[in-house]
Amino acid sequence: MDEAIRPEVFPHIYQAFLDHQMILFRDVDLAPEMQVAFARCFGDVEIHVLDQYHEPHHPEIYLLTNLDAEGKPVAMHPDPGSMHWHTDLSWRPRTGLATMIYAIEVPAEGGETHLCDMYGAYDSLSEDWISRLKGIKVIHNLDFSRTRRQDWDLMTDEQRAKAPPSTHPILRTHPETGRRVTFLGDHAECIEGMDYDEGRTLVEEINVLITPDELVYRHRWTPRDLIVWDNRCTMHRATGYDTAKERRMMRRCTINGNATYEAVPAA
Repeated sequence: MDEAIRPEVFPHIYQAFLDHQMILFRDVDLAPEMQVAFARCFGDVEIHVLDQYHEPHHPEIYLLTNLDAEGKPVAMHPDPGSMHWHTDLSWRPRTGLATMIYAIEVPAEGGETHLCDMYGAYDSLSEDWISRLKGIKVIHNLDFSRTRRQDWDLMTDEQRAKAPPSTHPILRTHPETGRRVTFLGDHAECIEGMDYDEGRTLVEEINVLITPDELVYRHRWTPRDLIVWDNRCTMHRATGYDTAKERRMMRRCTINGNATYEAVPAA
């Protein structure tokens, strides 16, 4: 990856990232420090509030694994919330720009990552839906999404204080391509100014509407795969696997957004 971070090479990689929403590198020998360096080419790398997932020597890396401290599989998914459609850092005031995942160990079955095209989701909406959703803002809440998906209390009070909810429009414009997208996912809790239960029902209805099978890319990981995707125009989810028998170790970096987003006008 030394070549990729060279100033004369990286702009071409970034343009491919914008053009295709994700880029895949096969059979990459990627040390943790080089992963962080490559992530920094895209922008400021998030040090996630859930510090229990940090790689010990590189806090910019978020470890996704079912292996314990002795390297043995445990019968527990490390983050069940990741198996539902979402966008990383949608709960931040400035939402995530990109996510970078490197595969170290992968299960024989399952443990895939699915990506859904949010440009296509917007384009597939009827005029009635677009008119209905223009101007609507949704409250995204990390504590809400993770608490309801876990069998244990994932977040401490200190972590909750560091990750307050943020509000974002459902329909917005990608700040670099200018294309319109839908923006929702599992971190979305309720709709600003709407009855809570009514808003929850609408959020779930839209999440199903904007993730049809024909807009989904399903990635079957092999060791040493590296994927970078654009959080501003995709949603993603993991799939389950046998956590008691299979081994899965992934390293994730998430790049913070550096721009504000224009909502699709209500009128």
